[in-house]
Amino acid sequence: QVQLVESGGGLVQAGDSLRLSCAASGRTTSGYAMGWFRQAPGKAREFVAGINWSGSNTQYADAVKGRFTTSRDDAKNRVYLHMNSLKPEDTAVYYCALPRSRYTDVLAGMMSYADWGQGTQVSVSS
Repeated sequence: QVQLVESGGGLVQAGDSLRLSCAASGRTTSGYAMGWFRQAPGKAREFVAGINWSGSNTQYADAVKGRFTTSRDDAKNRVYLHMNSLKPEDTAVYYCALPRSRYTDVLAGMMSYADWGQGTQVSVSS
């Protein structure tokens, strides 16, 4: 059984940085694209960032482009989300996700993902 555990969230001020980590167990991340999503109170879950299976391609939501980057370390079975210049509107629970299929490009749709972490809270004060 796959388990994804996010960590690194917290309460920060606008302009600060955070690095989220997603640790996978029960299945290797090698060969799988990975995705980051977030859900703010009262809003739908949305795509934030994704990385393809080899790490050669990444994709970002317009709202975070230029501020967030995602990377992967398959030797550690981990994926990271580096968040810079945080804004109050980035406040949300952040989730990592593992897709059903292997060897794919970046996947931005939630339906492509089979396994999800429990999420980590990121709160940005103004």
